[in-house]
Amino acid sequence: MRIRIVGAGVMGRGIAQWAVTAGHTVELADARRESVDDAVLFVRTMLERAAEKGRMSAEAAEAAVGRLVPVDSPAAPGDDVELVVEAVLEDLDVKTALFRQLEEVLPASTVFATNTSSLPVTRIAAGLEDPSRLAGLHFFNPVPLMKVAEVIPGALTRPGLPEKLAEMVRAGGHAAVVVADTPGFLINHAGRGLVTEALALLEECVGDPAGIDRIARDVLGLRMGPFELMDLTGLDVTATVIDTIWEGFRYSDRLRASYLTPNRVAAGLHGRKTGRGFHTYGSAAPAAEPEPAPAGNAARPVHVPGDSADAAALRDALTASGATPAPLTGDALVLVPVWGTSVAAAVAELGLPAARTLGVDPLSLGTSRRVLSVTPAADPEAARDARAVLAGGGHRVTPVRDTAGSVAQRLLASIVSVASSIAERGIAAPADIDTAVTAGLGYPTGPLAWGERVGARRMLDLQRALHATTADPRYRPTRWLTERAQLGLPLTEPGTDPAAH
Repeated sequence: MRIRIVGAGVMGRGIAQWAVTAGHTVELADARRESVDDAVLFVRTMLERAAEKGRMSAEAAEAAVGRLVPVDSPAAPGDDVELVVEAVLEDLDVKTALFRQLEEVLPASTVFATNTSSLPVTRIAAGLEDPSRLAGLHFFNPVPLMKVAEVIPGALTRPGLPEKLAEMVRAGGHAAVVVADTPGFLINHAGRGLVTEALALLEECVGDPAGIDRIARDVLGLRMGPFELMDLTGLDVTATVIDTIWEGFRYSDRLRASYLTPNRVAAGLHGRKTGRGFHTYGSAAPAAEPEPAPAGNAARPVHVPGDSADAAALRDALTASGATPAPLTGDALVLVPVWGTSVAAAVAELGLPAARTLGVDPLSLGTSRRVLSVTPAADPEAARDARAVLAGGGHRVTPVRDTAGSVAQRLLASIVSVASSIAERGIAAPADIDTAVTAGLGYPTGPLAWGERVGARRMLDLQRALHATTADPRYRPTRWLTERAQLGLPLTEPGTDPAAH
């Protein structure tokens, strides 16, 4: 296939490298010819480096470079151009004007694709004489390594075109998912589950960025914590995406933006690129310090009330770590597992001694890090001792302020809830949601499969408890989760489509 890529910046050159490696002939164009020359040199360097590292042969690299053809003008005539991929400034007027130019010089059979990450594909296509020839084709940076692309049909995109683009992407070694033309498309939308909830936890002073990041990595298994991720992406970029998607879905509570971000963006606390974000980088960064060792009494007896499965699991975990079980009477610590509720609620419901009652997140059992919930009424000595007890067996412990569901549960509930909402709205198929999020966001598993692993009924119990405890509509369970828990259907299955019968 002969493809013209318009835009020789970071995304354009990345798409060009992917396309020539996949065997396509690529015309590379930009409004600035020197940008094209720079991009050609970049692609050559990347392919030569790949050959040096043994990822491809020197002959294959040279052949790929030979398929990259510089073009003097984005609107140059080209009777044999089959596909145009636009990767220019993220501006509706700029993109529309470009495609109008291309309509005048390229055959009617040439397919147009926009690499927009945030603009509605339908609005870009609306400026064309033939809007049926345009679809979204959204790659992620760096394109050769982020092996997924979103294919987005506009409202008037002709039938069959999205699947042809998806087949081309798959033939080039990337996963391709077909996504509805909605704010944030799929991957950026799904990513709001983690970061918006992390910001909500920070708003409520449940934990600090470092502590929340540690829990996200060690308990949930994420490669990066949410605040590390926002620092890497740039808070200025992340905040814009959060606001755009929230506004696009008419201020959905589930996607609610944080009041924390505008001031941080205005202050230049954007993350790695400015040296300071939620963490500090560069020469100003403090030397990495190990987490402080627990200073409390690790031999203090512990009582775990209740006969739930979570209580039994906590008793077993404590016993395996060398803790001493004890009755409620006396001076024993009282550790309660909380699922969607708070330690404070358990104290009130069970009549537990507030000064020596603390909580443990069941999700953290069986991981390298245990999460300790501390209420305002907890005796400081009891909190220190509880941390020492939980550290038995070589575990690390992160104390957090008591909140319904604790940190890991709230992050996971939000991740699964946002993905369930995407499935419920028909934005993408369940399998595509999990494929795209795993490849695009680096989660250890897809969000729907993750919820299924925990259990649909247990996830529903968690979200109902969060909703009831907080009265916050952001935790209202989705219909997708509720129905599947009630019917015994997997979260990953689309179920019966009534329109097909």
